[in-house]
Amino acid sequence: MRDSGERWDPQAEIPQLCDKHSTGGVGDKVSLVIAPLLASCGLPVFMLAGRGLGHTGGTVDKLESIPGLGLGLDRARSLDLLARCRMAIGSATGGIAPADRRLYALRDVTATVDSIPLITASILSKKLATGPAAVVFDVKTGNGAFLPELDRSLELARGLVETARALGTAASCLVTDMSQPLGRWAGHAAEVRESLDALAGEGPEDLMEVTFALAEEVSRLAGHPLERREMAGAITSGRAREAFERWAALQGADPAWLRAPRLDLAPIERPLLAPQRGVLAQVDVRQLGLLLVEAGGGRAHPEDDIDHGISLETRIRLGEAVEEGEELGRVYLRKEDERLVAAFTACYTVEEQGEAPPLVAARVG
Repeated sequence: MRDSGERWDPQAEIPQLCDKHSTGGVGDKVSLVIAPLLASCGLPVFMLAGRGLGHTGGTVDKLESIPGLGLGLDRARSLDLLARCRMAIGSATGGIAPADRRLYALRDVTATVDSIPLITASILSKKLATGPAAVVFDVKTGNGAFLPELDRSLELARGLVETARALGTAASCLVTDMSQPLGRWAGHAAEVRESLDALAGEGPEDLMEVTFALAEEVSRLAGHPLERREMAGAITSGRAREAFERWAALQGADPAWLRAPRLDLAPIERPLLAPQRGVLAQVDVRQLGLLLVEAGGGRAHPEDDIDHGISLETRIRLGEAVEEGEELGRVYLRKEDERLVAAFTACYTVEEQGEAPPLVAARVG
C-alpha cells in the first residue's frame, strides 16, 4: 500500500523530520498545537491530515476555518515550506498510497472497518510514504475513541509501532484518554481558537499535557530531545504562536485575518444544566460528537458541508463536583432546537461519586 503511489523520502533534504498521528476524538486539536511548537523549537514537522467522518473531527476541516489557507501540497511545495518555516500541514493527495482508498472502500462493504491489521496498514501506508524520520502515534481509548476498549487500543498501538519500526521508521505511541472531550472546546472554529490560545500560553491543562508528552516522544525519536521547560519557553516567549502565523501566511492564509483572527461561533447559545447535585461521573463522548454532526458541525457523509461555528464548550470535567442547575457545558447552534439541547445534556451523568481516568493510559515503544 505504501509503495502503490508516490514515495517522497525527504530525509536527505530535511533531516529529523517529525510526524504525529492521532486516531481522533472529540476536541482533539493537538496537531494544531504540536506542529508550531516543535517548529519553534527547531524541529521540522510535516503532517498529511485528514477530514472528519462520523463522531470525530478532522484536522483539515478545522484548518478550513482559516480564510485563504491552502491545504493541497505536493512534495516540492512541502519541502519549500519546511525550508522556510519548518512546518507544513496538508491534505492527503491522490498520489499518496492510492491502494489505501480502494481497500478502505472494500472494508466498508466487508464489515472490516475496525480490523486492527487493516487500520494499521491504512495509517502507516500514508504516513510512511511521505518519509518522516520519526513518528509518534496518539491512540485514543475510552468511549469517545474509535476503539473504546483499552486492550484493543493497546493492540493497535503495538501494531503501529512495531510495523513502523520494521519498515525503518523510528516510532512510539501514547494511549491517551477520550472518556471526555479534550480541552474546553469542540467544534472546528472553536478548536482553532483554542489552539491559538494554547500557543499563547492559555491552553487548558489536559490539552497541554497530551501535547507536551507527544512532543517529548517524537523529539526524542528524531534525535533532538526537548524538555518541557524549553517548550514552555517557546510558548511564553511568543515563538510558538509566531511559528503558526508564519506557516499559515506561507500556506495562503488571509493576511487581514492573521492580523486580527476572527473565529465566530454559531449565535444560539444554550446551557447544559446538571439535573442534580453530585459529581460528573460519565460523559458519552461518542454521542456528543454525533450530536455535533447532527447540528451541522460535522459530516455523516463525505460530501456533506460543515458549519464551522457549531460548537460545544466544556465547563465541568470528570470527577468534579456540581450543584443542581450548574452549567456542565454550553452548545452553540445555528437555530433553536430544544430536543437537541436535551440530547446534549443527556450525555452527562451526575452521580454521588466518580473520577477521571489517567490522561495517558500507556506508552508503547
